[in-house]
Amino acid sequence: MRIEPIVPGSRPELAALEAQIVAERGRISPLYQVLLHSPPLAHGWEQMLSAVRNRNSLPAGLRELLILRVAVLNDAPYEFEAHVPHALQAGVAQQTIAAMREQPLPAQLALSEAERAALDYADAMTGAIAVPDALFARVRQHYQGQQLVDLTATVAAYNMVSRFLEALQIGH
Repeated sequence: MRIEPIVPGSRPELAALEAQIVAERGRISPLYQVLLHSPPLAHGWEQMLSAVRNRNSLPAGLRELLILRVAVLNDAPYEFEAHVPHALQAGVAQQTIAAMREQPLPAQLALSEAERAALDYADAMTGAIAVPDALFARVRQHYQGQQLVDLTATVAAYNMVSRFLEALQIGH
């Protein structure tokens, strides 16, 4: 790691924030141990990422596939490995998880049209950033309103997560 993590329980002024993180996440991961250097950022990060992961209108399996895909595209193996158990718990098959590592996604991969559109959207948002109109039209055939916002926010948020992890070499 490029920055020394803060050991949970070592700074009394962080106790309430650490308790919030543990309540939402179950533990204070190495990512949060680094984020604790900036308590306001750690608090905001926890609030936003908890909403993305735990209060999202997308099916849990799709959400986890998106997170895995973004991690692969950003070469963030720590993030990928951290989400494999969540994907398995959400019912994603091991072979589908493995396929998220392939570029491009295998054409024979058993995905619904909605899942394929969402993953293509993640690829575009992560790689080119700009999403072509034709791809957005495909996505809108399957996702609208809150689901469309949640889909976009999930991809955007996990681009932030993976870039933060890699820049500071968290999990290396």
